[in-house]
Amino acid sequence: MNKVWIVIPAHNEEKHIGKVIKETKKFANNILVVDDGSQDKTSFVAEKSGAFVLKHIVNLGKGAALKTGCEYAIKKGAEKIVVLDADGQHDPKEIPNFIKALNKADIVFGYRRLNRNMPFVLRYGNWFIFFMTKLLFGLKIVDTQCGYRAFKSDEYNKIKWDAQDYSMESEMVANTGKAHLKYGQIPIETIYSDKYKGTTVIDGIRIVLNMVWWRLSR
Repeated sequence: MNKVWIVIPAHNEEKHIGKVIKETKKFANNILVVDDGSQDKTSFVAEKSGAFVLKHIVNLGKGAALKTGCEYAIKKGAEKIVVLDADGQHDPKEIPNFIKALNKADIVFGYRRLNRNMPFVLRYGNWFIFFMTKLLFGLKIVDTQCGYRAFKSDEYNKIKWDAQDYSMESEMVANTGKAHLKYGQIPIETIYSDKYKGTTVIDGIRIVLNMVWWRLSR
């Protein structure tokens, strides 16, 4: 487990980050929070809770935060990296399942089970992006936008993304297809808060357009 690192991008998550770290510590020793220009006490709470903390002075986006975190973890000797969100939507108890799944794959994608609490924009937006991913890259990724995933550090340069925003998740999928990496998928439970955060309709359109560009340009 000393070769496993958990990377958590965070922006203004002082309310949730402490609990996320507390639960994550049950399954991992190396927890890295990348505070992406938060205006609250995210860094303070994360450090107090026992995580390593890197901080962007300004908000650069989830993609940039994850890149900062993953590259730091690899420099520190990480062989396997698990990434999850800071807002409490992802249950850290799934971490051992991701690590186990990496024994048979280069990268493992979590997928959210459909339930009544899943926002409408996610339910149907994810289906369309799934369709486009299959059409453009031949991959059958059930939930391309789920941020809970894991990969071997040796494959990082093959899946590394340029996008700084939420589209980095789809770019990682696209790069997986282009590099013909072996991938796995596991179901996860997701808790949706009253205030929806994440990919919007505009984001979804941008992601699909980017996917077409990635297919044509690489």
